[in-house]
Amino acid sequence: MPSSPLSLTSTPPSITLLHHQRPPLPTVRVGATAATTTTAMPDHHPSLEITGGGAERFLPALNTRHLPYKPFPIIGWNRHLETIFAAFFRTIPDVKYRRECLRTKDNGTIALDWVCGDRSNLPPDSPILILLPGLTGGSQDSYVKHMLVKAKSKGWRVVVFNSRGCANSPVTTPQLQTASFTEDTCHVVDHVSSMFPKASIFGVGWSLGGNILVNYLGREPHRCSLSGAVSLCNPFNLVIADENLRKGFNNIYDRALRGGLSATFSKHVSLFEDVNDEYNIQAGLNPRTVREYDEAITRVSLGFKSVDEYYSNSCSCDVVQHVRIPLLCIQAANDPIAPIEATPYEDIKENPNCMLIVTPQGGHLGWVAGDEAPFGAPWTDIMVMDFLEHLRNEKQKPKGTEVKDTIQKGFPLMLEVDENAVKKNGNSDNIRG
Repeated sequence: MPSSPLSLTSTPPSITLLHHQRPPLPTVRVGATAATTTTAMPDHHPSLEITGGGAERFLPALNTRHLPYKPFPIIGWNRHLETIFAAFFRTIPDVKYRRECLRTKDNGTIALDWVCGDRSNLPPDSPILILLPGLTGGSQDSYVKHMLVKAKSKGWRVVVFNSRGCANSPVTTPQLQTASFTEDTCHVVDHVSSMFPKASIFGVGWSLGGNILVNYLGREPHRCSLSGAVSLCNPFNLVIADENLRKGFNNIYDRALRGGLSATFSKHVSLFEDVNDEYNIQAGLNPRTVREYDEAITRVSLGFKSVDEYYSNSCSCDVVQHVRIPLLCIQAANDPIAPIEATPYEDIKENPNCMLIVTPQGGHLGWVAGDEAPFGAPWTDIMVMDFLEHLRNEKQKPKGTEVKDTIQKGFPLMLEVDENAVKKNGNSDNIRG
């Protein structure tokens, strides 16, 4: 990504903090006489906007929720500076991988990068974390490696799912990374599950990887075997993201991304020649924008009639309502690439499996804040691991303990009462949780 001079003011720009709006307090009625119990949303710092149908369920697991979001001085005050700084100057942990290549049903190839030594050092039931990098990203990226190190320190087995053509993975068909093709994700999750049948599997995706992950969760709810997932910097609505990427300074990111796409395409251009007359090879090799590349190559690979049809059919915002496993979404209000207005607030609020955290700053894949700023892990890594560790612990609990723990922690206990049965029998034996 080419750098560009950025103007900075001596003081941080004016920022309107987003405040969480607490939902109406729930009531629980049992028996013929009503006993009312009120439960408030667990406390969190007002610099974080937190919402979602699953917020009351998951928020207490986040140990740092009460701390303010404090961007690192100067770097964290400008969204473009933060985005570029994180891309170029964040440290890259030393991680050694063992690559496994999978062959798909259409004869394509997927590259999985496992951490060397984990197979022999970890028990077979260790929780597994599948990481999905962003557009043109892969296992070499700093944000991926930081998350990997954090999870590994907790005893997790980690594998990076490199999309087709990314991270120097082999390409065997005329198809590269796309935003809407969920079959590869299904194949990877099924493969990992078959390798470690006793392990719980979770997923984390960034940017376009987050969009791919949420598309998988929402489009394949009955096939999905993940126990939980996290989406970060997800563009959600690719139509809005496409328009946003071509505005003002954002052209810098468009230029960097289109360069990565064309560089990958040029390595495998022979696979696309003489296959489909619709491919515009020259535009794929020298696109002026990401949109032009997707029109020339990506939408043709997937059989769409236009790039607009491809974008509109690839929006993960349209499937959030169908997600059936715990999902944490983390967005930055000032993200220049994944605009906050594309976030499906209402669907997240209505889904009891989802929680959304919005930070006032963070840029795109930046989040230069917290104890490890400015060169260390993103602020989000601690939040992500708190959430995943909570889900892991819940999976390990003996059956029958969930309701007891819910009452002890003060979570709202939703009970449905058959009033006619109570009147007839004079007891509450017909209560259903």
